[in-house]
Amino acid sequence: MQVKIIGGHGGVTRNYHATSYLIDESLLIDAGSVASGLDIQAQLKIDHILLSHAHLDHTKDLAFICDNCFGLRDKPFEVHCYKTVHSAVKEHIFNNIIWPDFSTLPTPENPTIRFNEIVDEKTIVLGKYRVTPIHVSHPVLKPNEGMGFIVEKDNTAIVFTMDTKATDRIWEVSKKVKNLKAIFTEVSFPNKLQYVADISDHHTPDTIKEELKKMPKDIPIYLGHLKPNYQELLIQEITDLHEPRLHIMYADDVRYNFD
Repeated sequence: MQVKIIGGHGGVTRNYHATSYLIDESLLIDAGSVASGLDIQAQLKIDHILLSHAHLDHTKDLAFICDNCFGLRDKPFEVHCYKTVHSAVKEHIFNNIIWPDFSTLPTPENPTIRFNEIVDEKTIVLGKYRVTPIHVSHPVLKPNEGMGFIVEKDNTAIVFTMDTKATDRIWEVSKKVKNLKAIFTEVSFPNKLQYVADISDHHTPDTIKEELKKMPKDIPIYLGHLKPNYQELLIQEITDLHEPRLHIMYADDVRYNFD
């Protein structure tokens, strides 16, 4: 599997893009920057979109990928998300006020985007991929909304927690997964903002150090969702952990290949 980091940051400014990970050109995890980070021909190749939760930095470019690709595909983008995420996106984005409802355009029978609700720990098959969604600890204000994903293809499996603070179940399940090649998770705030991380359900370097104890051993870990305004400090604090399997995703438009 190839994982392209279209955007891997926890904020948006010049040269820093919100979360969108593209697997093998066809499977997208989160839609924070898919329209702004890919040309239209690349957008047209996407078949399935997994949404981890409803926050704007993970959903906003759903609006623009629909607009960009309207009338250019013979099938809808298939979006897979938890039921509360589906409701939030339909109510607050595709509501014909903020944005046209592309789930009914050009017609309800032939929409530009189609929503499919997923269930915790129920594996789904999306083309070449087996995807197991697992609840993580984000956002706690809406319990059981946030999802991480275990994605498997052939003899390769990758864990994506997306946004989360300290969590447990995804690590319990992933320890049983064969051929696990990588873990993608997050560190959003520096240690001095631990209280902000706590109330917003994110990690700091201090808490990710503790989280490592729960994760499958000897698997490389890729850290994203760094806040742009604290990136340099985060890089220093993560480096100071002296954990050789930690890799910092400080740049966007980067590809990782896993066999």
